[in-house]
Amino acid sequence: MTDPKTVLVVDDDESLRRVVDYNLGEEGYRVLTAPDGAAGLHAFQQASIDLVLTDVRMPDMDGLELMMRLKSMQPELPVIVLTAHGTINSAVEAMKLGAFDYLTKPFNRDQLKAAVRRALEVAALTSENRQLRQVVAERFSFASMIAGSRAMRAVTDTASRVAQGDTTVLLEGESGTGKELLAKAIHFHSPRARGPFVTINCGAIPEHLLESELFGHRRGSFTGAVGDKKGKFEVADRGTIFLDEVGELPAHLQVKILRVLQEREIDKVGDPRPSKVNVRVIAATNRDLEKMIADGAFRDDLYYRLAVVSIRVPPLRERTDDIPFLVDHFLTKYAERLSRPRPAVDKPVYSAFNLYGWPGNIRELENVIERALVLDKDGLLGLEDLPDRLRTREQRVGNLRMELPDEGISLEDVERELLLAALDKHNWNQTRAAAFLNITRSTLLYRMQKFGLERDRKPAESPAPD
Repeated sequence: MTDPKTVLVVDDDESLRRVVDYNLGEEGYRVLTAPDGAAGLHAFQQASIDLVLTDVRMPDMDGLELMMRLKSMQPELPVIVLTAHGTINSAVEAMKLGAFDYLTKPFNRDQLKAAVRRALEVAALTSENRQLRQVVAERFSFASMIAGSRAMRAVTDTASRVAQGDTTVLLEGESGTGKELLAKAIHFHSPRARGPFVTINCGAIPEHLLESELFGHRRGSFTGAVGDKKGKFEVADRGTIFLDEVGELPAHLQVKILRVLQEREIDKVGDPRPSKVNVRVIAATNRDLEKMIADGAFRDDLYYRLAVVSIRVPPLRERTDDIPFLVDHFLTKYAERLSRPRPAVDKPVYSAFNLYGWPGNIRELENVIERALVLDKDGLLGLEDLPDRLRTREQRVGNLRMELPDEGISLEDVERELLLAALDKHNWNQTRAAAFLNITRSTLLYRMQKFGLERDRKPAESPAPD
């Protein structure tokens, strides 16, 4: 059984205080009364108050001053002002200053009870919404994101800083790396957090429907348009729109998106007049937009408008330090969902995870953990609980495939092959190859000399002596 709500009644009319006390007491409320503003302020400080009813005109401290003092201590406190016919203007002023409602004397018991009930219901919804916003903010907080690796710490650091403004952001990375989660974190830690977060996958909607989905349409603008429809940009007004797979936009819609970014207005299908929108745009792609620009498939002016801040979300194979933390997170999640004890993880499982290339990235790892948990029989996740692709002897290291023979493998051979692969990948640009391998250029040069690596020359048959 919940505790009764406490209502504070402040009025210099003793008979009115008695009547209100009696009627609200009948409804199960706990009622406190005070004859003036100073007494009301003292009562408020001594108890937990859910609602205040206050007269406007009182000696020493009037109802407006009392309300302002109370709201400075409890901003979301609902206040109903009580006013006579001659002080309607004061009631209107009170509403402008934050009063929830006003009652004109004389009011009957039904009006009183309805106003109190309505005020408390709205206050409860406001409190619930605030708590939900807090839960959402915590869920999508940068602190809660698993970012133990240096690559991901750089990502979350940049994202947390860009969240404070209203800048357009482009998130680049492979499918399954968590771009949408990062976009939500940016939104819920931005000044637009109270506004909507609207997602549209530009590659999942047929081209002939995509324009209407993005910008909306007017009734009769095309066959099947039986009524007006708001587009995603209108729905996201005062919030954020997340354009996922933006590289899939057809050319004519790229022009329209560019207009939104430049003019902050949209052109609805079938409407000759543009409509203003106030939206932050976060876009994401798993495609190489710069290559698409070179091939004529993506507009360079749109790219530069989208990539005011560009954040590359690294694939899982570049952040293997995070794998144990991600496994721990997903085990907890699915053990709770399946209502079963959380199993331990055998060490060879982590070895398999570190050697695998994860083409599906975090999404693939999550699916693997869910599958393993469903198939587990003994409370210990082992190699037998993993898909065949993770148990094969030919494992992936980064983008390379390696045969792991039973008799072992030379670490120096692996190092030499990785050096060659990195140099080939970056056209033998030593600075870029060193950055790719996460080592200094001087370290790269030393190792190249160690293995006799030069461009257009095969590596030495055996490593040079230290």
